[in-house]
Amino acid sequence: MNGSLAFVFGLPLAVVVLFFALSAYERRMGIATGPGFFQRNGLAVGLYLVLAVGFWAFFIILLPQLAMVDMSFRPKLPPAQMGGPKDLYTLENYRYFLFGSTTSTAEWNWLHIKAFFLTIGVSILITLINFAICYPLAFHMAQSASAARLRVLLLLLILPYWVNEILRAFAFRVLLSSGGIINQLLMGSGLTSEPIDFLGADVGLYMGLSYAYLLMMIFPLYNAIESLDRNQVEAARDLGAPWWHIHAFIVLPHAKPGIASGCTLVFMLTAGALAAPLVLGGPRTLWFTPIVYDRFYQAFNWPQGAAYAFILLVSCILFVLVVLKAFRLSLGEITR
Repeated sequence: MNGSLAFVFGLPLAVVVLFFALSAYERRMGIATGPGFFQRNGLAVGLYLVLAVGFWAFFIILLPQLAMVDMSFRPKLPPAQMGGPKDLYTLENYRYFLFGSTTSTAEWNWLHIKAFFLTIGVSILITLINFAICYPLAFHMAQSASAARLRVLLLLLILPYWVNEILRAFAFRVLLSSGGIINQLLMGSGLTSEPIDFLGADVGLYMGLSYAYLLMMIFPLYNAIESLDRNQVEAARDLGAPWWHIHAFIVLPHAKPGIASGCTLVFMLTAGALAAPLVLGGPRTLWFTPIVYDRFYQAFNWPQGAAYAFILLVSCILFVLVVLKAFRLSLGEITR
């Protein structure tokens, strides 16, 4: 238990000390120039910002994540035995994800492995679909729309998201159910003779996930494209460049930070979605986050649930790194 507390509290403290040491070294070597943080903001405001941001980052974000990582390497024990001689670091929770057992490695845990890779694959597909949907609209808003039309478009985009995500998921369920509006229209028009099981085929799930995070894609794209000088686009048109050439060699390279930011947000939110899979998933739907939820609240195995959540977290981090490498961007460029 003492080792666990040392890890959870000691690692962030070591990182903070390292950052302060690097900052002092850069100033001593002349790498960092200009007024310092406290000189720019004043002592009172500077202290407030450091304490407020530090408290938020440590207690709300970093501390729960570190506690989850530490828990994932612990065995499931009764509360009375936690911190005792049996509470040792182990890989049995990760072994269970791979083999469905904490002791045997005879068979692979295909159900959970398949759900994990299906979640990652579908999340990438939904990210690409969102980009294909949002890019033309973002380009129109940033480069072509008048101020009045832009306000209308922004209002139409934002208003539906005033409704809770769970209610939006139930709305999709009403639309796509066997007796829903879409099936009634299809049968009433004679296109189908019986209802289509959209929910059982996971069509409702994929539509709900695609719709849920459209704003996370369109606003980074809009911010990136809006900063593009319109004279570059006009010059390319005057020189006879086709529309695909303008987008491929002028707009898209300029919008790389927005594309990377939008893709990262949509992928991570889709891979970690819980409400939509629970509401819109069919009886045979495989999605990883409900499995993580079941580890915590059905099996009551919190160390195992922490291990599953950590696996998902690592996969999302790797996706971000791959996106940054593919677009040749730094983390600072996509967070601007």
